[in-house]
Amino acid sequence: MTAYAMAHLRPTALPNDEVLDYIERIQATMDPFGGRFLVHGSEVEDVEGEFEGALVMLEFPDKAAVRAWYASDAYQEILPLRTRNIPGTLWICEGVGDGYDPRATAARMRAMRDA
Repeated sequence: MTAYAMAHLRPTALPNDEVLDYIERIQATMDPFGGRFLVHGSEVEDVEGEFEGALVMLEFPDKAAVRAWYASDAYQEILPLRTRNIPGTLWICEGVGDGYDPRATAARMRAMRDA
């Protein structure tokens, strides 16, 4: 099942050389694991609540690939270039499969609640 890494980054200043180096090198760390950017630097429009910072969404073939990418020597080598300069939060999650029906999810949740 397709999986995603999502980051909420809170830049505190204009990017320095370390951050630019990180951005230039990150795709090469993702390539061996089938990773690609879905969102990177797009403006986030507040619809409900407030969002400050930047949203990054990466797609990988599955959760194992995301974990392997994050733990890889290549990514761990460049990670401090970002974390020293931009505080943030990262999540990993699976997507939903073809034919996903939210009504089935609601039915399971209703059954658990009513049990």
